[in-house]
Amino acid sequence: MIKYLNVRSKQRNEFIDITAQVEEALGESGVQEGVCYIYVPHTTAGVTINEGADPSVQRDIINSLTRLVPHDMGYFHREGNADAHVKSGLTGVSACVPIEAGKLTLGTWQSIYFCEFDGPRHRRCVVKIIRG
Repeated sequence: MIKYLNVRSKQRNEFIDITAQVEEALGESGVQEGVCYIYVPHTTAGVTINEGADPSVQRDIINSLTRLVPHDMGYFHREGNADAHVKSGLTGVSACVPIEAGKLTLGTWQSIYFCEFDGPRHRRCVVKIIRG
């Protein structure tokens, strides 16, 4: 089963919690055992699994990425979003989570985040659920 999630960002750099949407897709699939792949088909966005209980963690990650890869640093790419491409490369564009007993096997504090680095934009995220 494959499902496309619509994600709308409001800021240039933003982590958007998509855990509930991924869990909903899993529920629709009826899969009890397998793997859930999450893929972002964009070159200036990404996906990560990280702390979901404390929102300051997402702010800390975004702030750290911004310090590591500033928006204006004399990049050769003249479109004005070179930093977003680099940040996407650092976070990656895919993640996978095992499925057991019809549930994602996320850790207690983990959530799945769509990582926007060139917003605000309307984006898509692909969720592929494979029975195993």
